[in-house]
Amino acid sequence: MPEIPADRINVVAPNLKRRLSGVTATVVRLIPVQARMIGIVATGPGLPPDLPHIPLTRAALLPRDRWRVWHARRNTEMALGLILRHMLRRRYRLLFTSAAQRRHTGFTRWLIRRQDALIATSPQAASYLERPATVILHGVDLSVFHPAPDRAALRAELGFAPDDIVIGCFGRVRAQKGIDLLVEAALRLFPSRPRARLIMSGRITADNQAFADGLKAKIEAAGLSDRIRFLGEVPWEQVVRNYQAIDLFTAPARWEGFGLTPLEAAACGVPTVATRVGAYETLIRDGETGSLVDREDLDALTTALAHWLDDDAGRQAAGQAAREHVQTNHAIEGEARAITEVYRRLLS
Repeated sequence: MPEIPADRINVVAPNLKRRLSGVTATVVRLIPVQARMIGIVATGPGLPPDLPHIPLTRAALLPRDRWRVWHARRNTEMALGLILRHMLRRRYRLLFTSAAQRRHTGFTRWLIRRQDALIATSPQAASYLERPATVILHGVDLSVFHPAPDRAALRAELGFAPDDIVIGCFGRVRAQKGIDLLVEAALRLFPSRPRARLIMSGRITADNQAFADGLKAKIEAAGLSDRIRFLGEVPWEQVVRNYQAIDLFTAPARWEGFGLTPLEAAACGVPTVATRVGAYETLIRDGETGSLVDREDLDALTTALAHWLDDDAGRQAAGQAAREHVQTNHAIEGEARAITEVYRRLLS
């Protein structure tokens, strides 16, 4: 990518984490849309080569001829913004986006108090900031997440039979995501529902390997290893294809910051069963585009899954309603415009 002139850079969005995470995914999907609205670049490791970005060293040495926005989404990025502004005397307005729905640590609160403006990804996240914040819900890129042009062919390519009912759950494999609850619900339901399948994709870190191994042992003991599968960490393009191929998505998390996956599933025409955590109550219309259950309520989760597994017509109607809901309320362009308005206020 050719070097971006300094006079075209109004916003720098740092990403100080090499591995793919929810925050990294947010940066990667938003910046191409925002770049059509304002001069914005990312900086940091592990970014796609086609994303507008500059090296960290250049971000630290941009000319002091005018103000720019430093848009942080992590503590490390807030701290670096303070260093650039107060030690290197760069002219950065400091902006922080928070998705956390918990009381922040003392250090995080100290960093937050030194920001020029705040964005929260949900009203719940805003309530923990102890300062006014602009609430901007995440959106989803409908040019990426959409129903497959030939869903039958895609499912056949992925090894699913035409009458299979495929449940998906995508994200890191750990207790926080409620994967153990989902597996237990599947173990209860699948013996009497031979069409049901469950696929789970996501990285298993070393500290969660024993957790995952225990679940796999339970599945094997039940004789369901061919119908309940851990796919591991798969390329992003394959994640999108998996969304397009499944019939029902699940997000049984015990806690969540925002939780974008139900929106991605909905954009592909798939309803979701989720717990009442994160922003799920805002994103899912209970009974219309999916179901909401209380966190850690295995019986309620099992009942909700059974309802959608047993109602082919209702599941398809909910998927269509979910797609329409996302198109109307959660397209990424709306999120990008709202964030860009915050940038413009800071720069004015």
